[in-house]
Amino acid sequence: MGLHISKSLPLAIEALDFRAMRQKVISGNIANVDTPYYRARDIRFEDLLAKEAQTLRSEGPVLEMALTNPMHLDPIDARESGRAKLFFRGTHPTRNDGNNVDIDIESTEMSKNAIMFEALTNGIKKQAMIFKSVIDASGKVQ
Repeated sequence: MGLHISKSLPLAIEALDFRAMRQKVISGNIANVDTPYYRARDIRFEDLLAKEAQTLRSEGPVLEMALTNPMHLDPIDARESGRAKLFFRGTHPTRNDGNNVDIDIESTEMSKNAIMFEALTNGIKKQAMIFKSVIDASGKVQ
């Protein structure tokens, strides 16, 4: 699997993947600005990342759910249920052709997403630089 600089690195990489997915969804909205009856889509993944970050912070053992009655429902595996959710945005007014894509909103969302992507990339680079400086410093000790 490779060397991990920190526990948060896999989470940051997953956040980059989600940001890339969101960029594709927003680009699809912009591409369909003139498509009749097209409804703007978005993707929500912040809740999923917050759950995963909480999992990283918890170091204790996992408490398994006991099934004491055959009528109990099976426990839900949080790893399988935690996926990004694609949804239709319903807050924008619909034009006469049924399309609700607002190019100004899509451009703003794309800019916000790009800023978050760049911030994540910079954070990963800084973690790598810290790791490299520790390795370099350990080689200089005599």
